[in-house]
Amino acid sequence: MATMTAITSCAATTCAYNKGGCSAEAVTIAGDSNGASCGTFVELDVRGGLPVAEGHVGACQRLECAHNKDLMCTAEAITVGGDTANCLSYTAS
Repeated sequence: MATMTAITSCAATTCAYNKGGCSAEAVTIAGDSNGASCGTFVELDVRGGLPVAEGHVGACQRLECAHNKDLMCTAEAITVGGDTANCLSYTAS
């Protein structure tokens, strides 16, 4: 079984899964022509997810990313930043 890529930090403080870091068990990296972003990002009035910030990348929909192999992220770890939860580790191949 492959190891899931860890999310080392997330600066999207308005995300319901950010409790001092990503508390979603697994996120999807999605986005559009403007770049890669966290498709799991959601702004709600509650906080959810795991009790600790140990989020991982479950799937990557960015086929052109150098870290994407078979829709899975192969980077050692990623960081998420900005108000719109951009994947700062995204690298176009």
